[in-house]
Amino acid sequence: MAADDPESPERALAGCKYFDRLVPLLARLHNVGCARDAAGNRTLHYDHYCLLVLLALFNPTLRSLRALQQASTLKKVQRQLGCPRTSLGSLSEAVAVFDPSRLEGIIGELLQEVPRARSLHPGQIPHVLTAVDGSVVRTLASLTAAAYLKDKNGQTHCGWRFHTHFEIDRGVPVRMDVTCAANTGKTEEKQPLRQHLESDRCYVMDRWYAEFRLWNAIVAAGSSYVCRIRDNSNLSALQQERPVSAAAQAAGVLRDVVVTLGAGRNPQERPDHPVRVVLVQSTPHTKTGGRKGDTAGPSSAGVLRIATNLLDVPAEVIADIYKHRWLIELFFRFFKHLLGCRHLFSQHPAGIQIQAYCAIIACLLISLWTGGKPTLRTYEMLCLYLQGWADLEELTAHLEKLRQEQKTK
Repeated sequence: MAADDPESPERALAGCKYFDRLVPLLARLHNVGCARDAAGNRTLHYDHYCLLVLLALFNPTLRSLRALQQASTLKKVQRQLGCPRTSLGSLSEAVAVFDPSRLEGIIGELLQEVPRARSLHPGQIPHVLTAVDGSVVRTLASLTAAAYLKDKNGQTHCGWRFHTHFEIDRGVPVRMDVTCAANTGKTEEKQPLRQHLESDRCYVMDRWYAEFRLWNAIVAAGSSYVCRIRDNSNLSALQQERPVSAAAQAAGVLRDVVVTLGAGRNPQERPDHPVRVVLVQSTPHTKTGGRKGDTAGPSSAGVLRIATNLLDVPAEVIADIYKHRWLIELFFRFFKHLLGCRHLFSQHPAGIQIQAYCAIIACLLISLWTGGKPTLRTYEMLCLYLQGWADLEELTAHLEKLRQEQKTK
């Protein structure tokens, strides 16, 4: 078993230079949550817990707390992660004393190492393109919930919502806030965004975020937005009909207008800035309702209405920015199906937030390791390497091939 000293060289993960970079960062958390340990007999520390979760994110066979406990009994895991053998009770109890916010500083340091290069329309957008959305991870319902708390489709409302900020250019998540799955009141998707607005960002959002007071808050924070609005939005109060260039027409832009929205509302509920709406041709589809066997989603008449406060950006660029919002949907698929976060190691809010932060760290490590946006094959190769099936030379050859392919794009 490795020494308990968090700085012990035995704790380095063999051959993984970016895990070597991570282990000293996590070692700072070694004594977090030990204040009430008057006897000094705690063996499972915060950094141990995070490393076990990260091990699971890169190992598809570890999908439960019991699996983490069993992994902690393996000599190789103990040697390479520096984690002691632990019990199921210790793993379950640990999240009640560990503060998830202590991982935010580590995420910030790793983010600084990920190059921030504008790949989408350089010189056209003044802010960092950040897609915002939420995704729900369903959990097992209690017997009472299963019996009484069903919706009209027979589904229970047991789960957690991961409110995510995703940088489009760097292809990495930069923030995840966990609330219960209910999309109402304090846990409604617009509220976490309102609480965590930053300056110098262009928030790219779907129609659920089409709220004038939220837009005002974004502009007041020194940022901008590109947000789809509902198909029945009233665009009759026209301020300016702007010409549609040939490039915009080729991109499917139908109209480019500046309008007055919310004219019938109280002044404090209206946009306090000029709002531009770009209308873009899309494929029509009907609402399916999300019932079993169908695809969820509201209907569309075949025209996307995209609102923004960016008045000087070409209309075709606005349309392309919104098109890239779908990258966050691809991330949610990666988050749930590849990183395995459909399976939560804890039902404690702090434990779920720790798992979310560890998922961000995993994504940042992959980005640092690959030097760009990884493919499914790259994730598989990383997993095979960490499991011992691929050696460092084979992994390095794969990553070099990926970098060459990205340079030629």
